Amino acid sequence: MTNIFLIGFMGSGKTTFGKKVAKLLGMKFIDLDVYITAQEKKSITAIFDKYGEEHFRTLETNYLKSIANSSINTIYSLGGGTPCFNNNIQIIKNAGKSVYLHMPPTKLKDRLANSKTSRPLIDHLKGNETELELYIEVLLNKREIYYNQADLIIEDYWKNKNESIEKINVLKHNHQNIN
Repeated sequence: MTNIFLIGFMGSGKTTFGKKVAKLLGMKFIDLDVYITAQEKKSITAIFDKYGEEHFRTLETNYLKSIANSSINTIYSLGGGTPCFNNNIQIIKNAGKSVYLHMPPTKLKDRLANSKTSRPLIDHLKGNETELELYIEVLLNKREIYYNQADLIIEDYWKNKNESIEKINVLKHNHQNIN
């Protein structure tokens, strides 16, 4: 049995889907952002506001290293930027298998525009859907070099969740990539 790391853009549903997958596959579940918030006793937004993104990314890497090697048979939901900084993609690869929950920019924009979750990188764009979608497209383009290194890429997972869960189950028991 192995750890599974869900990666993908903010708002792609990693936490919601991850909880469901963990429950159905009898695995533990850890959301890295929730873990960081609990450890730091501050919201992600408060950390960004007080210390800046660079400090947050250092914390994120340190906590990723800590939790990635402390559990087995766990589904991890990672922040959208987690695999993209400080060679975190290598930490992820060394600690388990990764699954990229791919979602097109238009769908991400719709989800993020209606989200009540505070997201420091886009909060200033809420209410301007044109700017939000452009920002998503640019940032997604930069991040996909990391996301596309996943062991499994799932397109449109929300359209057939059961099939997506079965692919993750196969990956969990398989020691090779199944793209």
